[in-house]
Amino acid sequence: MAFTLAPLPYAYDALEPYIDTLTMQIHHGKHHQAYVDNLNKAVAGTEHENKTLEQLVDHAGAISPAVRNNGGGHWNHTFFWESLKNHGPSDVINEPGGKLAEAINEAFGSFDAFKEKFAAAGMTRFGSGWAWLIKSKENGKLVITSTPNQDNPLMDVAEVKGTPVLGVDVWEHAYYLKYQNKRADYLAAFWNIVNWDKVAERF
Repeated sequence: MAFTLAPLPYAYDALEPYIDTLTMQIHHGKHHQAYVDNLNKAVAGTEHENKTLEQLVDHAGAISPAVRNNGGGHWNHTFFWESLKNHGPSDVINEPGGKLAEAINEAFGSFDAFKEKFAAAGMTRFGSGWAWLIKSKENGKLVITSTPNQDNPLMDVAEVKGTPVLGVDVWEHAYYLKYQNKRADYLAAFWNIVNWDKVAERF
């Protein structure tokens, strides 16, 4: 079974003004499509050909860089698109509730403190990569971490392992058309479009 690119769960312009339409078109239609195409090429005719994406990601350290990078890129982006949502008018307060909010407060002290630490993980990730909120593999507690390139915390090579509940792409292609080199502005805008219902479901 070849891997395929699923359509976005919303229109390309749905995340305006926080992420612009052209960025979404290029990011999903070109970058994500390339990860899918290159992953299919990398596994063709190998023992990995019939493995699931999760199996490939899980054993990233034991497979070729092409499968690790493109498999990670496919998994991470699919996860990222599902993490986003347009909430309508900008005066809508977009925050988590219920048990997720309690767990965030317990782990980080407050929602604002969590946002600061998460943004810091994105800002201090040198070069390309991702910032993550995960449930730690060790104790199930919420932890913030970051990974280089297209790695993620599910991989056996991850420095901090766990189950991702929220992630943000800090590759330049995710924000450069609108925000240029201002990664901090992109990360600040990100909070307006987080799909907390999806994050709570994963949690």
